[in-house]
This record gives sequence, C-alpha cells and structure tokens, in this order.
Amino acid sequence: MIKRSQASISKLIIHKVGNKFNHTKNAFSEDIVRFDDASYDLMLPFLLRPFGSVVQSYRFNHHASIALNEINTYSSQIFEDDDLFVETSKHIVEHLFEQSNSAQIKTGDVLVVLFEGIEYNEITTNAVGIFKIENKVDFFQTYLENSSYDVVVQKGINSKKVDKGCLILNQSDAEGRIILSADNNNYDAQYWTKQFLNIKFADDANQHTQTYIELCRDFSEEVLKTSYGNQEQSTFLAKTIDYFKEHESVDVEDFKDEVFFEDKHKELFDNYKKSFESELDIVVRNHFDVAEAVVKKEKRKLKTEIKLDTNIQIKLDIDAPDASEEYLERGYDEEKKMHYYKVYFNTEG
Repeated sequence: MIKRSQASISKLIIHKVGNKFNHTKNAFSEDIVRFDDASYDLMLPFLLRPFGSVVQSYRFNHHASIALNEINTYSSQIFEDDDLFVETSKHIVEHLFEQSNSAQIKTGDVLVVLFEGIEYNEITTNAVGIFKIENKVDFFQTYLENSSYDVVVQKGINSKKVDKGCLILNQSDAEGRIILSADNNNYDAQYWTKQFLNIKFADDANQHTQTYIELCRDFSEEVLKTSYGNQEQSTFLAKTIDYFKEHESVDVEDFKDEVFFEDKHKELFDNYKKSFESELDIVVRNHFDVAEAVVKKEKRKLKTEIKLDTNIQIKLDIDAPDASEEYLERGYDEEKKMHYYKVYFNTEG
C-alpha cells in the first residue's frame, strides 16, 4: 500500500498500443501531456488510487538474469536520466505490443508516468507508472448550435478505475526493485504480469499468507463442498480465518489439528496441498508469519453461503466458526424425500 498525500506527476505521456494478431499498429506521441489544473487534479488520484489498497508486492523476474528483464531496464533508464523519458516510453509500448499474441488482447491507450513523492513503508521515493486503458465508456456531450443546445454521444476514459496498471518504485530490498500491480480485467492476467512485466510475488509474509488462504479456499471448493456439502465447506473456511486471526504465525501441522477433527480430512488436505503445489509450480510454506492486511482483504472474498434449489439461501458468519456446528443441523426427510436444514435461534434480528 502507498500513501499519495505528497505525490505529484512529474511527466506523463500517452501512446496507443495495437495488436499484432489483429494487424493494428501502435501510435506514438512526441511530447508529454501539458495539464490544466482540472485535468491534473482528476488524473493524479485516478492513476494512484488502485495502489492505496494493494497489499502484495512483486519483484522483476527473468529465467536468465534480472538485468535482461525489459521493463526493469526501461524503468532504470528513466530513473537514471528522465531526459530519456519520451523515447523510453515508446520502447515500453513496443514491448507491450510484442506480447499481444492473441485476438483476446485489447488495444488501448498506454500512459507512462513519472511520479514524485510516493510514500511506501514510510520511505518517500519516485516511481514509474505504466497504465493501459482498454475500455472506454459512453458519455453525453452538449454543444451549442444555431442558438440551441444539442447533445452527442462520445467515448472516453472512465475516471473511476484503471484497467491495468503497475507502479515501479525507485526502491529495492534484498529481492530487487519493488513493484505494485493492479488489474481489473483478469481475463488476460498472464499477459500483463507474466509476459509484459515478467514479475513474481515477493517472498514475504504477504505472499505466503495469500497463497495459503487460496489453497484453503480451493480445497474447500473442490474437495469439501463436493464430498461433504456446503456446511462443511463454510465451517472450514470460518475456522481457517479464525486461525489466521488468532495466530501471528502459521504452523501447518498445528493448523490441521485445530480445523480438522478427523484424520481422513487431514490426509485429504495434505494430498490436495501436493497437487496444488504441483499444478502451480510453487512451494507452500509449512511455517510463515501471518500478514493481517492480507487476511482482512481475502476474508471479504470468501463466500459462506448455502444456496438451495428451493430458492432459499443460508448465510453463515465467517467470523463465527462454531456457529454452523452448534446451531445448524442437516438431515433427510424420508416422507418428502428431501434434505433439510434445521436452524436453532433465540430471537430474530
């Protein structure tokens, strides 16, 4: 997460990126944007807003050497000599164009930005931002003609959210330069993070926490829900979040002892963890520190609803892991030949 109270735009240029699969070409600007006050005051928060809530950070990646990562090279050139800003921004767009190997990849506006005054982890630094605007929205424009006002529909950029963006900080740690990324169009996520930026998650508590919660979420969906039903799935997710809230660090064996009553469920989890690691080509840590910000963010994504084919939904509180087992009972009615849930309560809300 960044703070942008002291942030400013030093330079910004807009190009258009084509798609070589569809034979559309790039179009380049030759100079930076000259803002008026109104457009500047709208542009600055529009570009930086996505990174105010980003928890995880990335680092540049390359199979041979980080020095050969194109965006690492181009951002370094801008940091070292901002007189190269315009020319280097064109190279960035050309590199983005080379990754458009599918008709699914959209053309769009590319904004390359040099920011000053970005605060990250209590350090103030400058940063290079790269943003791709893929989707335009319709809006009405009024105009005066022959002493009367008329209206025409035009297309423009939605100032509420960025389609794709990254912030490359002029700040490094032991793993390399720090990068933040945002993507609101996840249909081509690999194209942005893997192919264009070629970045990987930082090896830290944020990444370990998110990976483990994703493992638990997928396990609940693919194993528990399929074999034991929605109630078992929801109870497991609630216990998972409760464990993360109650512990500063995770020990996998201790985790399994707390959330599972039966050894067969522990074995199912161990087997699924191995397949999860193999499929994603990662290693899930058995011991790691908990990142509270990640837990809060990921908790909002977890669904603990039981949807029934009789148009009834039962929503379970993910912050009350024992409620499902104590106050919700599942059974089968032989007379109606239907399953049922019995809910116990004292008063209605």
